Amino acid sequence: MEENSIEYRKRLADDLLKEKLEAMGAVLIEGPKACGKTTTAEQQAKSILYMDDPSNIQQNLQLAETNIKRLLQGETPRLIDEWQIAPQIWDAVRFETDHRKDDGLFMLTGSAVPADDSKIHHSGTGRFAWLTMRPMTLWESGESSGDVSLRELFSHPDKVDGTNKLMMEDVAFAICRGGWPKSLYKKTQKAALRQVTEYFEAITRSDISRVDGIERDEHRTKRLMRSYARLQGAMASITTIIEDIKANEPEGMSDETIASYIKALKKIFVIEDMPAWNPNLRSKTAIRTSDTRYFVDPSLAIAALGIGPDDLMNDLSTMGLLFETLCVRDIRVYAEANDGNVYHYRDKTGLECDTVVHLRNGSYGLIEIKLGGETHIEEGAANLNALADKIDTAKMKKPSFKMVLTAVGQYAYMRTDGVIVVPIGCLKD
Repeated sequence: MEENSIEYRKRLADDLLKEKLEAMGAVLIEGPKACGKTTTAEQQAKSILYMDDPSNIQQNLQLAETNIKRLLQGETPRLIDEWQIAPQIWDAVRFETDHRKDDGLFMLTGSAVPADDSKIHHSGTGRFAWLTMRPMTLWESGESSGDVSLRELFSHPDKVDGTNKLMMEDVAFAICRGGWPKSLYKKTQKAALRQVTEYFEAITRSDISRVDGIERDEHRTKRLMRSYARLQGAMASITTIIEDIKANEPEGMSDETIASYIKALKKIFVIEDMPAWNPNLRSKTAIRTSDTRYFVDPSLAIAALGIGPDDLMNDLSTMGLLFETLCVRDIRVYAEANDGNVYHYRDKTGLECDTVVHLRNGSYGLIEIKLGGETHIEEGAANLNALADKIDTAKMKKPSFKMVLTAVGQYAYMRTDGVIVVPIGCLKD
């Protein structure tokens, strides 16, 4: 990394935040701890209140009860960091934006949904914009060449061209290290990997209980997260998760316990499952509507399983599973930068598509994720063409592009059947 990038590397969220501040009175920035929310907001803030500053936290909580307007005073945009420890700040900000009648007044950042939402009486509709931040993509960390733009694929997929410099070993390390900003600047790989391990320990020992004040067992949390790691990219029901835990761990858990733990992990943005896509099809094919299971970053699965880059290189099946999680993380960030959402598709015949990027204007692209190799690329291309043939283009647009996203491969290119092949080391927003 360049020396000045250690201070702050520009994020795709920067431009999104600027746009949302120009459009709305307040912006809520959500995401997992240590993904860079506060740092991103600080770049655009004119004044800052750190609610959890140990030297002022009791004073801040008292003011939230007795004189909350004092906490909102300051040059705008005003950043209120870790606002959720005093949930009444939400309504106070909403009230202020109503009465000041201006945009770009406040930014709220938090790494958890408020434990006590009884103090929130209004939804924020019309006053707040929402921005979800995730760990950094390979483009943001400087590891992708960025030769292939997702935005340009929607208009000119035939112009695809790019060079990939990432080897399989590089991708294995990127999966294990994750996209956590602090991990990118460690002097050694060992130190970067240790950062993720300690984050995992914090989640299981304290964060999962602190989110709502309900005490949860550290070892049960670890068992659940190991199961979630094994089921990345699967439409696994709670029953399936319980069976997986029973098969691999000495103790099982009830449906209610699993549901409670998953809900808590979602509240701290550790888990981000993917909804199903429901297109118009020519035939009456039943579409599976369950969410697919994903961590917000593949490194969390790695930490849960207790493995590292060498283990992935020796087990390409597991690597393929967790490479998919890395790609989903990056695609989600790139899609959001293009006003889009990400879904998966699977029907009763077994035909599936790993990710569908669907833009607000109705355009969409189909993406299959493979480690690489001609056999796997052929398989992915066949799936994409089969799904494209099922879509009723009289009722919806045809896909803007069909892409096989790979871990390795020297170039990005278009095949003769219209499917493009792009290494993840070439992709950007």
